[in-house]
Amino acid sequence: MTPQNSIYLDYAATTPVDPRVLSAMLPYFQKTFGNPSSVHTYGQQAEAALENAREKVAQTLGCRPKEIIFTSCGSESDNLALRGLALAARQQRNANHILISPVEHHAVSHTAQQLAEYFGFELEYLPVDRHGMIQPQVVAEHLKPSTALVSVIYANNEIGTISPIAEIGAVCNARQVPFHTDAVQAAAYLPLDVNALHVDAMSIGAHKFYGPKGIGVLYMRQGTPLLPVQTGGGQERGRRAGTHNIPYIVGLAEALALSQAESPARTAQLVPLRNRLLGQVLEEIPDVLLTGHPEQRLPNHASFVFKGLDGNALLMALDMEGFACSSGSACKTGSPEPSEVLTALGLSRSWALGSLRITLGHANQPSDIEALLKVLPPLVEKLRKLG
Repeated sequence: MTPQNSIYLDYAATTPVDPRVLSAMLPYFQKTFGNPSSVHTYGQQAEAALENAREKVAQTLGCRPKEIIFTSCGSESDNLALRGLALAARQQRNANHILISPVEHHAVSHTAQQLAEYFGFELEYLPVDRHGMIQPQVVAEHLKPSTALVSVIYANNEIGTISPIAEIGAVCNARQVPFHTDAVQAAAYLPLDVNALHVDAMSIGAHKFYGPKGIGVLYMRQGTPLLPVQTGGGQERGRRAGTHNIPYIVGLAEALALSQAESPARTAQLVPLRNRLLGQVLEEIPDVLLTGHPEQRLPNHASFVFKGLDGNALLMALDMEGFACSSGSACKTGSPEPSEVLTALGLSRSWALGSLRITLGHANQPSDIEALLKVLPPLVEKLRKLG
């Protein structure tokens, strides 16, 4: 089965570049190719594009342009936020306590673990409910005077659950603790107004909302102490050294603006398809559980676990049938161990190893869902017998 003949159902992993985004990017590969750090006309043209994109992103997020830091991706944004906030908090107020959820993307959880193992921070995990949601009161109960930062994912990449970020942010703000959220999955469909969300730092990555891979943003509220972790130049007000990737920055700004403007229409298209998928799988296939919140979840996101089934075997079988799906985080596909996210929900190994994530996008039609629903139940039954 070639990609041209298959049905793509893995939009949480990555998305194709929107033609309008590509069109906005193209001039900056050849015609306007200057380095924005250069003082000549070529550099001035590139700098103008950079600052126009910065203003466009800031307008979308409801913040000041100076609060936008361009990075290489959402993962780098998470890394800069965690390390930069933690190290600055320790330096300025001797804060040594990091508070995150156990359902974070590895860009957050592994960074926090490294800070604990090699830099001596105290790392604590917030309890989650069976849907993977973090409640504001739980955050309030775990805050300490020594808390350097709190990081809670906005919308979970594996199970689709949307946490009450604005309420959690308000709790942290009241205690004057910096609050970061990984909004990489959320940016395609959910509101991103940083003031309404009460966030001090927020990470996004363009390739999740029909922008190019290799470019991201870290919003950092003005006045929030941040120690740079990539040095060498004065770019991004000294917070992130490195030559600016102008075509990709322009593409991110365009994709983000389009995504937020068109989110209501995209949501209206995808929710009925997602609900059809959720209802039919849970009704037709035995020993299956929905993972994530049944209602407070991303509009394009369906995720399940099948008892006694090898999730990777299911993925390969679906691929042979012409369906591109995932077993959870795109970074974990192929791992023989259960996902930490699914384990945090209290699922046993026999359930957690049989995960399937189906995420929809702009190109999907009702016929795609019907085709999948014809294939999935007999495949699950066949693989269980073989196992």
